[in-house]
Amino acid sequence: MSTEAEPKLRDGVTRDPRETTIAWGDPTIGLKQMPHLDGIDFLQKIADGEIPGAPIGAHIGMELTEVERGKVTFTCRPDESHYNPIGTVHGGLVCTLLDSVLGCAAHSLLPAGMGYTSIDINVSYLRPVTADSGPLVATGRVTKPGRRVTFAEGEVVDAAGKTVATATSGLLIFPLESA
Repeated sequence: MSTEAEPKLRDGVTRDPRETTIAWGDPTIGLKQMPHLDGIDFLQKIADGEIPGAPIGAHIGMELTEVERGKVTFTCRPDESHYNPIGTVHGGLVCTLLDSVLGCAAHSLLPAGMGYTSIDINVSYLRPVTADSGPLVATGRVTKPGRRVTFAEGEVVDAAGKTVATATSGLLIFPLESA
C-alpha cells in the first residue's frame, strides 16, 4: 500500500498521469553555420542530420524530410500529449507545423547571410486531428519570391491522405546581423 496520495483533480477524480521526455540538439550549432550557407544547403544539412533541427521540432515531434528550392516537407506524428481538452490535437501544433514549412520554403531560396520571419499566417482548419490520424505530412511552397517579402502556401495531410489544414503566409526577408 502506497503512503503517497494519488494526484487528484479539483473535482476529486484521480489522475492517470502520463509523461514524455523531450531531447533536442544545441541550436547554436546551426546558428553559427547559417550565415555561411545558402538556405537550401542549410536546410539539407538539417534534413541529413548534420545540423540539429529547431528545438521546437522535438517538442511536437516534427522532422524535416524533404528539401527542394522553394518547397519543403515536414512530418509529424501527433500523440495524446498534443491534445486540447476536447480530445483532439491542439490547433497550435498544426499551425506550428504550417508556419515551419512556409518559413523553410522561403528559406530554401535565400542566399547565405539572409534570414526571414513570418509577417502573417492565415490557417484554415478543415478536419480534426487525433493521435489516430497517423503521421501528418506538411508541405510548403513559395508562391511568389521577393527580395523583401516572400509569399508561401501549404497544407497538412493525414495518413489517409485527407487535407486537415491549409495556410498562406507572408515572410519578411532581411540580412542576418552576424553575416
